[in-house]
Amino acid sequence: MSSLTRTIERYIKGLLDSEGESSSISLRRKELAETFGCVPSQINYVLRSRFTPERGYLVESQRGGHGYIRIMRISFENPEDRLNHVDAIVGDTLSEQDRRKLLTTLQERGLINARERLIIEVALRHAEEMGRSEYDLSPHKRNVIQADILKRMLRCLMLA
Repeated sequence: MSSLTRTIERYIKGLLDSEGESSSISLRRKELAETFGCVPSQINYVLRSRFTPERGYLVESQRGGHGYIRIMRISFENPEDRLNHVDAIVGDTLSEQDRRKLLTTLQERGLINARERLIIEVALRHAEEMGRSEYDLSPHKRNVIQADILKRMLRCLMLA
């Protein structure tokens, strides 16, 4: 990750933090690019890679002369909203790489702690090994089973 990408990400997160928990900010892509001395596509990259629903953000973009970027932090009014969000971002199948990224993001967002993350990782690794050796499942079927296990574990943790 480039230094510029991190700098832009920190700047935007700082603006969001100054707005409070259920925050939303509006920015102009061109002005932001000028501030950081980069091209607007660099701003697009930061938004696409760092401000995703999986990371707890929604981005609205209006292009053109009076275009803007609105970045909103997702907040949950009740536990069921949080559970629905987790179900949506886990999806129906989950690769090992996606699972690692997702668990890191959930921990960073405070939805799970480090101990819970470790327990989940060990359980999913064990399930994957069993699916390979004892049940000879296809990679797709293992990914489907792991997504289901992850959703069930997260639901239990979030309802506890």
